[in-house]
Amino acid sequence: MLNKFTPVFKISAGVMLVLVIIGVVWPDGLERITTNVQAFIASKLGWYYLIVTTIFVLVALVFLFTPVGKIKLGKPGEKPEFSRPTWIAMLFSAGMGIGLVFWGTAEPISHYAVSSPTGETGTDQAIKDAMQFTYFHWGIHAWAIYGIVALVLAYFNYRHDKPGLISATLEPIIGDKANGTTGKVIDIFAVIATVIGVATTLGFGAVQINGGLTFLFDIPNNFLMQLIIIVIVTVLFMISAWTGLGKGIKILSNANMGLAVLLFLLIFSLGPTMFLLNLFTNSIGTYIQQLPAMSFRIAPLSEETREWIKSWTIFYWAWWIAWSPFVGIFIARVSKGRSIREFVFTVLLVPSVIGFLWFATFGGTAIHLEHTGIDTISKLATEESLFGVFANFPLGIVASIVAITLISTFFITSADSGTFVLGLMTTGGTGDPSQTIKLTWGVLLSATALALLYTGGLQALQNTMIIAAFPFSIIMLLMSMSFVKSVYKEGKKLGISKIDQSKKESE
Repeated sequence: MLNKFTPVFKISAGVMLVLVIIGVVWPDGLERITTNVQAFIASKLGWYYLIVTTIFVLVALVFLFTPVGKIKLGKPGEKPEFSRPTWIAMLFSAGMGIGLVFWGTAEPISHYAVSSPTGETGTDQAIKDAMQFTYFHWGIHAWAIYGIVALVLAYFNYRHDKPGLISATLEPIIGDKANGTTGKVIDIFAVIATVIGVATTLGFGAVQINGGLTFLFDIPNNFLMQLIIIVIVTVLFMISAWTGLGKGIKILSNANMGLAVLLFLLIFSLGPTMFLLNLFTNSIGTYIQQLPAMSFRIAPLSEETREWIKSWTIFYWAWWIAWSPFVGIFIARVSKGRSIREFVFTVLLVPSVIGFLWFATFGGTAIHLEHTGIDTISKLATEESLFGVFANFPLGIVASIVAITLISTFFITSADSGTFVLGLMTTGGTGDPSQTIKLTWGVLLSATALALLYTGGLQALQNTMIIAAFPFSIIMLLMSMSFVKSVYKEGKKLGISKIDQSKKESE
């Protein structure tokens, strides 16, 4: 079964191959179509993205406090496969690695100096707004999207022995259709969303590696260089994929965290340390205080503000949703044996806080430089802003080289994880996919990233991702309904669905 080219594999791979071919032979047409569709979704359905994402947050938080949160994502007595530090490193590397490095400086400096969420740039208030909204985009909402998909998959897969497929999680509400044509269509949508989400992130990684090389060594920043970068990294991540999940990804995930910590400590110690600590602390407070208002902010009376929300908040919610099948399946795979409550607490809060520290350090340093008179960083291309910050400190070249290495290893782990997850999704959802299946998806992931970059660069990546996210958001709502129904049904059987019975064991 694992080596079989299933209908889900054939159709989804065929769709992506057609997209790649269209991107190569008709780039202007594909860019025009994706731009128009993306504009329609962002303009007409922005409110929907805000509401549906907040629903995922609320569903996840419920299981922090209800008695059924003690139910295990696995069989009674089953122990986690990975230690907690390795578990956190793996979910963090797969979940946000490239994105954090790419946007760590670029987003806060943009909100401060280029396009403020409140319309004020270059002011003290703009500093506060920049960090508050950056935290919003990379915090609890993002990880709730990932967490819901991972939680539902882990529950049905490891506790109830269902296949590790999106369709299998919907059986409680659609019945036998989950095993038929309806289920296959759902899985195909999930695969396509996953390919586009991962390919988009790989595109960001290639662009930033190219940007770093351009900034440091004046190497041309163009599609040809990005092609060379993606080809080289594709070979590397295929080698990693060949070694298997327990070896390649585990080793690289821990290496990623080591490099990230090194880079973080370097900038934290060389930068304006007290300013960064104060900014981090203050921003946490405003983030928590303003979270409900930001969650539903659509600015019906201000077209300019609404455009900002479309460009940033809606883009991010779509990005997380498009990436959620990939990250969700991967996190589910490495979370076996954890309780629901431990899973929700760790997945929602630990990576969020790590991300906040990262943005406060890199984004805060960039803002501090601009605010004190060095106004060149905001004028750099998005992919070069991180290296522009490093240029203002001793050991800047060393930091830039470490950053390029980190982006490359994040690139490898994301693509490596992506090939595993796509192989799992297209071979029945059980066991480990064959090397042939994984390598086929590896080639298609890289080809899709290249096609989108060739079609229209970063904007084409963003457009296609927002389009892919919409149908899968509906599937996620159905998954949430199915999960809540099943967990509370099981909790009732185990006698832990009521508060006064919460001391009873779930196993």
